[in-house]
Amino acid sequence: MNDIAKVWWHELGEVFHDGGIIIFVIILPLFYPLLYAIVYGTEVARDVPIAIVDDSHTALSRSFVRAIDACPETQVFAKCANMSDARHLLMKRDVYGIVHIPTTFESDIRDGRQTYVGAYSDVSSMIYYKNLLLPCTNVSLEFNRNIKIDKLSSAMSDREQAVAKMPIDYQHVMLYNPQGGFDSFILPPVLMLIVQQAMLLGIGMAMGRVRENNHGYAVPQSLSTVNPLKIIFGKLFFYVPLFVVLALYMHIGVTHMFRLPELGHYLTAIAFLIPYVVACCLLGLSLSAFLYRREDTILLFVFMSVPLLFLSGVSWPGSNMPLFWKIFGSIFPSTYGLPAYVRISSMGATISDVSPEMIHIWILIAVYFIISCIFTSRQMSRIRRQN
Repeated sequence: MNDIAKVWWHELGEVFHDGGIIIFVIILPLFYPLLYAIVYGTEVARDVPIAIVDDSHTALSRSFVRAIDACPETQVFAKCANMSDARHLLMKRDVYGIVHIPTTFESDIRDGRQTYVGAYSDVSSMIYYKNLLLPCTNVSLEFNRNIKIDKLSSAMSDREQAVAKMPIDYQHVMLYNPQGGFDSFILPPVLMLIVQQAMLLGIGMAMGRVRENNHGYAVPQSLSTVNPLKIIFGKLFFYVPLFVVLALYMHIGVTHMFRLPELGHYLTAIAFLIPYVVACCLLGLSLSAFLYRREDTILLFVFMSVPLLFLSGVSWPGSNMPLFWKIFGSIFPSTYGLPAYVRISSMGATISDVSPEMIHIWILIAVYFIISCIFTSRQMSRIRRQN
């Protein structure tokens, strides 16, 4: 235990005597989730400005435009005389969508012909596309239903008209994200990704600092007589409790502060977070074998954040990913940890419900523990041969 405590104390000194490591180990987990939550705090996009090109100029087309403007997703910013003017506003980004009503809009409907309404969206963000398509679709369906009722009303009783207006009564309820908010969707998995990336960056910078101060060796001379297993356990006892506390701060503090979904039990979250943090720590110790300077950490780990979010299957179904990327993603705890945490925190899942992900995380713990021990043993053997 004295040797483990010696390693723990050495790691404490490496972290808190380096401002760069403190930024990644302490400041990043504390404040980065708050930044994400504040940026996406409005949850849903409302009143996206659009342009209207009404070539019909009829009472029916004006009614259609008013219905779209009344939808919470869109706001009619301008009514243009032609598509060229509307396209100009779109290029200037004064609007993010265009709705074009053709000249024959009312006459087609009156004569029983199928008409169309053109919807053109800026798809630099899929939210713009969704906020234009959804109101256009809903208003079109409502118009279709009313047109059918008007044509059949003369031959139908009041009861039949009521049934025809709503032949199937339905309710649309989103169980785990009732408001359909982007923050509630994206922030829970991002919290766990921040935990992994902060650990990789902090451990990597600490290892780079040790190598710079010890002629390229990953183990300092003062610990060269310590058993490799004790070195690994000493580092685990330092990083794991620290990051479990930070992860609980995210799970409890950030989630409660910004009113994110909180369906999971705290004990379930702890039972998940401990092995997840251990796996991330051992991954950091294993990847540190490729780091020789503190700056290498930034080059190796920072750019991986967005790809790892995609590989987790949170933003894109993992079943539709190529086999290569499935295999590549399987080496990171976040690939299993992010969807497991979302199910625990946002859907109230238990540990048994996420047992496949937990099994993969424990396998990664075993694999990276062996790799870390082999790397540390080889480093210490080189130091002894030199001495």
